[in-house]
Amino acid sequence: MHEMWLGASTSMLLREQWIRAKYERKEFMCVEKQEPYSAGYREGFLWKRGRDNGQYLSRKFILSEREGVLKYFNKHDAREPKAIMKINTVNATFQPTKTGTNHGLQITYLKDNSTRNIFVYQEDGKEMVDWFNAIRAARFHYLQVAFPGATNSDLLSKLTRNYIKEGYMEKTGPKHTEGFKKRWFTMDDRRLMYFKDPLDAYARGEVFVGSKENGYTVLPGLPLNIQGYHLQFGITIVTPDRKFLFACDTQENQEDWIAAFQTVINRPMQPQDYAVEAYFKHKP
Repeated sequence: MHEMWLGASTSMLLREQWIRAKYERKEFMCVEKQEPYSAGYREGFLWKRGRDNGQYLSRKFILSEREGVLKYFNKHDAREPKAIMKINTVNATFQPTKTGTNHGLQITYLKDNSTRNIFVYQEDGKEMVDWFNAIRAARFHYLQVAFPGATNSDLLSKLTRNYIKEGYMEKTGPKHTEGFKKRWFTMDDRRLMYFKDPLDAYARGEVFVGSKENGYTVLPGLPLNIQGYHLQFGITIVTPDRKFLFACDTQENQEDWIAAFQTVINRPMQPQDYAVEAYFKHKP
């Protein structure tokens, strides 16, 4: 399957654990059996995929609401964490199909303003859902402090997010003279990231997709000087600085990606979006 509109796997796992919590574990009847998601601290071991070798190894994870971080350690007795993820940039979404592991969770965070992917799982579905909810609870606490005037309903929509769209396309370079290469693309809010492999830790590149009011447009097809039969299902994203060219394998794939881009472009930019746009414009 080349295209993955995400969200179904997340809701299915959460629904399953909700049913088990209610009817199997009786958590709704016994308060002492309820998981303290908002306790502000969680510690445990998860199987983490290696950045370079793809091997899953047991790693110790600590979520600290007080410190505002999620961190993991390469050794169980290590004093210093291998990575510290600030909770204000952390996102989590279930990815069992993509990872090929039961209850696979993709955790992303910003490192030097670039997206870093971490893939973890546990055989116990409850354990993974508990981690997912603990991350959401820590995010909720952070947002309450960061946006004191916001309503709870406004904050709930910002806790975690599923990707707008993921899948394969081909791309060429900024000069439009390089050959088209197949890449895995992820549309995460306004960040369009592309990877050589779907499970790469870092993107090969990122494209900021702004709003139509700020000079961003998506067009079907490619410029006339770009030739090739297999490029007939092209997409051009026009930004204030340059054009990005992509090619899909089918018309349906092309239409789906255009619809996803159009959804983002039709949405007005928020104040924080301008800071991200400025970084993309000035990064080396």
